[in-house]
Amino acid sequence: MSWLVPSSTLGWIVFGFDMLLRLVALGIIPGNRKPSTGMAWLLLILIEPIIGFSVFLLLGRTRLGNRRITRQRTAIAAIRERSDELRLSFDSGRLPRSMAGVARLNERLGSLPLTGGNEVELWSDYRALMTEMAREIDRARSHVHVQFYITAWDDVTDPVFQALVRATDRGVDVRLLFDHIGSRRIPGYRRMVKRLRGTKIAWHPMLPIDPLRGRFRRPDLRNHRKILVVDGSVGFTGSLNLTEPGYNKPANHRLGREWVELMVRLEGPVVGALNAVFASDWYVETGEVVDLVAVHGEPDRRPDEIFDVPCQVVPSGPGIVAENNLRMFTTLLYAATERISLTSPYFVPDESLLYAVTTAAERGIDVELFVSEVSDQFLVGHAQASYYKALLEAGVRIHLYPAPYILHSKHFTIDDQVAVVGSSNMDMRSFALNYEVSLMMPDPAVVARMRRIEDTYRALSKELTLTEWQERSPGAKYVDNVARLTAALQ
Repeated sequence: MSWLVPSSTLGWIVFGFDMLLRLVALGIIPGNRKPSTGMAWLLLILIEPIIGFSVFLLLGRTRLGNRRITRQRTAIAAIRERSDELRLSFDSGRLPRSMAGVARLNERLGSLPLTGGNEVELWSDYRALMTEMAREIDRARSHVHVQFYITAWDDVTDPVFQALVRATDRGVDVRLLFDHIGSRRIPGYRRMVKRLRGTKIAWHPMLPIDPLRGRFRRPDLRNHRKILVVDGSVGFTGSLNLTEPGYNKPANHRLGREWVELMVRLEGPVVGALNAVFASDWYVETGEVVDLVAVHGEPDRRPDEIFDVPCQVVPSGPGIVAENNLRMFTTLLYAATERISLTSPYFVPDESLLYAVTTAAERGIDVELFVSEVSDQFLVGHAQASYYKALLEAGVRIHLYPAPYILHSKHFTIDDQVAVVGSSNMDMRSFALNYEVSLMMPDPAVVARMRRIEDTYRALSKELTLTEWQERSPGAKYVDNVARLTAALQ
């Protein structure tokens, strides 16, 4: 059997291959990556080169394919060219200098300007929001654009889908985008697709993975945005996914687990910016250019609306200037002088965000963080927990929203000056891998309204103390640290 390679020779070949992979990794992995991310990948490869390098080839690159990249660049260029059409005369001198600077930063990196003259309404009632969105869709005369990371046609979302069907029957153009993997994981996905095929709704999955059709890319790159626009005149954005509050999962229903959300209803020129974000994603997925002409109906004065609010939409994700949502977050945190309130279901910060939060607390700012008492994701929950000690030692107050509920809202307020709400978590995935959309509102009245929501969270939550946290078992701390390492593999 002369064709068999002796085991000793095979051993030398494997050894040489392992050493080659290590040397290659040392010269390639750190390139254009954060030190923590690069070190995490290097550690994995140095421990087990063949497996580690294989995982890196699958999950370590954010390349999306030439056609998708070209379309995305074209869409961003078009947004820049048309952004002047979204402007109203807004005197940036009305803002503190720090806020005006953040607005310039956001426009430079995200292409969309700060606009004035907007109307804002906060919505935290999950089921009432479905009714409200359906009501607005029933008023549509031109187009309805729907984009949600997770989309499911169930008993709670049925009013929205029925309104979409009625809109198509009236001749309204209805376009629907949902993330392929994010929605596919929800029970009832195939049934939803079958029902959609029986309608006149134009729908497409975002970032689809279908190797048999040549559609394959890093599988954990996701479009996490949540947007609804009606006629270019009314818009919604925030944290809500288009599904019932238990995500149609029997385990959640048995536990009584429901997601707690916050959305913003908008009127005014900022809706055009949301529509532009949708149109860019639609073009990337379909190659179809969408006409964004707004159709304004009769004014709908509402008792909870806040008027004349400056608003700025900040899209982020692969292919957009690196981590512009993170840059906005950290800039605002360093600008704080009195108070910071953060709400995030997944708080897994990189070094820059962690330093911004802890530095604010160390310099005497009142900093609080609202998170869920029990996370719905094992690794993310433990990775998040690994940061609690540093936060508590710096003086950050951590409020645990009671289980079985999942506090899924994503927003923060700085002093009495600015509120930010959107789809972006405060974690490395939302900064580097997910397509997100955030809304900055430098307006004291919006902050005051947001404070009421934060007060509700605080009243329901239990505050975590440093003494309590230090009493955890060594095993729990070990799992936290391992999960923290995996979170850095971006």
